[in-house]
Amino acid sequence: MPENQEFIEFMLGAGVLTFGDFTTKSGRKTPYFINSGNYKTGAQIFRLGDFYADCIVKSGERFDALYGPAYKGIPLAVAAASSLYRKYGRDVPYCFNRKEAKDHGEGGALVGYQPKNGDRLAVVEDVVTAGTAVRESIALLSRIADVTIGALYVSVDRMERGTGDLSALDELRESLGIRVYPIITVRDIIDALPPDEPHRGKMEAYLLEYGAPGRQK
Repeated sequence: MPENQEFIEFMLGAGVLTFGDFTTKSGRKTPYFINSGNYKTGAQIFRLGDFYADCIVKSGERFDALYGPAYKGIPLAVAAASSLYRKYGRDVPYCFNRKEAKDHGEGGALVGYQPKNGDRLAVVEDVVTAGTAVRESIALLSRIADVTIGALYVSVDRMERGTGDLSALDELRESLGIRVYPIITVRDIIDALPPDEPHRGKMEAYLLEYGAPGRQK
């Protein structure tokens, strides 16, 4: 089975990829939704980590630590780091932010690895719609140390316009110099659906309306 198809079936089986009538944070009415918060078993997070680890290794990127934005990015970063070590022998540190900075004990805004000046970090997310969480992550990390965010790994590239004509991921690439690596794209999902599947037509129409120029196909 092709890897793209395997990941799509994995998301469907976990109830992470669903079809219906949903509204995104931007107010767009979408016929599909991806919610990594529905991963809930050890077996699922084990496999998910492998998918992310494979994507990371294929990208060829090198970095000093993985960063997972709270809350959904936390288990993703932990799972990816675990799989990188188990499958590829790469012992990569990870960290994630607290929603509220701790003012007692050791204090601090991060849990896990504490970035140092000159570090290169990679962000692990589920889906990026407008890139807001990534920009917030950069702002937070820059207050802690002089670090560079060099790569972003996501489950699905929705291929939608961001704040302008570019897709949200392309905006991150152009404005911040971050290289983005999705495990799959929404086009992969559409192409995996049977031609007579009603959701396929709805997703095609949605992408035609909201997809970034040149990214609809």
